[in-house]
Amino acid sequence: MKKKIVFGLLALLVVSQFFRIDKSNPESDPNHSIFVVEQVPQEVESIIKTSCFDCHSNQVSYPWYTNVAPVSWWVKGHINEAREELNFSEWGTYTKKRKLHKLEEIEEEVGEGEMPLPSYLIVHGDAKLNKQQQEKLINWTKTLRLGEKSEDF
Repeated sequence: MKKKIVFGLLALLVVSQFFRIDKSNPESDPNHSIFVVEQVPQEVESIIKTSCFDCHSNQVSYPWYTNVAPVSWWVKGHINEAREELNFSEWGTYTKKRKLHKLEEIEEEVGEGEMPLPSYLIVHGDAKLNKQQQEKLINWTKTLRLGEKSEDF
């Protein structure tokens, strides 16, 4: 009985490899990028690109393990959800209200250590934010948020 279960699971794993994820990145206008729309200090840009961009942009670099189902499906689901929640490549299309809300969410998620996701950090240890990086990113978002509140669009 155990052999049949193991064989069935292996067969399912093999068949699942034929259902590939779409690894193409959506096209976007580079002028809508947060790095073009906002004045992002080089150090903050580096933090965002290292710790956030692989899920929260239209410039995802898919690692080798996204060639293996069902891991690939799980990763693609995370990327789709992340882009829907916050997409740095589409920042310029956001309304003022949405930008303010996203900046508050960044402060909260980074401040509480919720982002980057712990599951992402398992394979991408370089994305882990130290205290200084967290503070730098949070301080920048606060400054940007206060500037957004004072501007009239």
